[in-house]
Amino acid sequence: MEISTKDIDALRVLVAGEPQRMVVVSHTNPDGDAVGSSLAWAEYLRRKGHHVVCVVPNRFPSFLEWMPQVESLKIYKLHADEVEHAVVQADAIFCIDFNQLERLEGVGPLIEQNRRATKVLIDHHLDPTPVFDLLISYPPISSTAYLVYRLIEALDGSAQAIDRTMAEQLYVGIMTDTGNFSYSFLTPDLFRAVAVLVEKGIDIPHINRMVYHSFTSDRLRLLGHALNKMQIVEVNGYRAAWITLSEAELRRFNFQIGDSEGFVNYPLSIRGLALSAIFIETRAFIRASFRSREDIDASIFARRYFDGGGHKNASGGKSFTSLAETVENYKKAVGEFFG
Repeated sequence: MEISTKDIDALRVLVAGEPQRMVVVSHTNPDGDAVGSSLAWAEYLRRKGHHVVCVVPNRFPSFLEWMPQVESLKIYKLHADEVEHAVVQADAIFCIDFNQLERLEGVGPLIEQNRRATKVLIDHHLDPTPVFDLLISYPPISSTAYLVYRLIEALDGSAQAIDRTMAEQLYVGIMTDTGNFSYSFLTPDLFRAVAVLVEKGIDIPHINRMVYHSFTSDRLRLLGHALNKMQIVEVNGYRAAWITLSEAELRRFNFQIGDSEGFVNYPLSIRGLALSAIFIETRAFIRASFRSREDIDASIFARRYFDGGGHKNASGGKSFTSLAETVENYKKAVGEFFG
């Protein structure tokens, strides 16, 4: 997919200008794509001479702690004063890997208060809100990290600016948001980009090991417990699965941020399953994640029944009822959706 020349020209004016104070911010519960794309884009801006603060609303998963420069991330819940000062004083704010400010919790209102800053969205999710001065949104791209790669390539005429550190950051984002290259939008150009990242000297087996094989024993036991609870319903030949995890269960297995990452994907390994869901209880609401097979649109399901959205085969939403009521609502939704 080609990036709009208009988008590139507008971004070039901002990036290539006089040094400015810039903030790069990604979404709550940041995943591999959010962290990888944010770190790489922040580093690119620094090399252009800008003063950059990279922000996430809350902690990132422990399996990303090894990533180069991850210590530079300012976590709002831990560094509120510093983040507030950076956002309020920023000349430009880059919003990475999300499509609405509501996904930033307390950081969102800070961005809205700064009416002077140029606000730029760099994202690949559906239906971005029109609150940005420059909206670089490409849903047919597999990950925001790959979009950042393409932007750097377009701005500089090549990927020469990407060194090994940035290559590792971008590869983590691409790898995790494509399910280790098993989801949609796996284009020849994506693999050509990955080849360039490999040429920068990244160690793919090491990255895979650190991201996918560095969990705690509690996390593995939580996964076993979750899969043992899985339930399936069938409607008109379509099978849908769901898993629930309560706050008490999370405490029982010493839950850490990121421990449930990927749990929702496991039921899709069942032959003939159309839709998978996981519902995780938090203090404020039930967090819902949905995954589907190629021809089933999980984003429509999430938007219609759980005030959510996302990608065709990977979406999320929320429920403000109890865990039991949420499951009942899901079963009714499945019946209607496939009925």
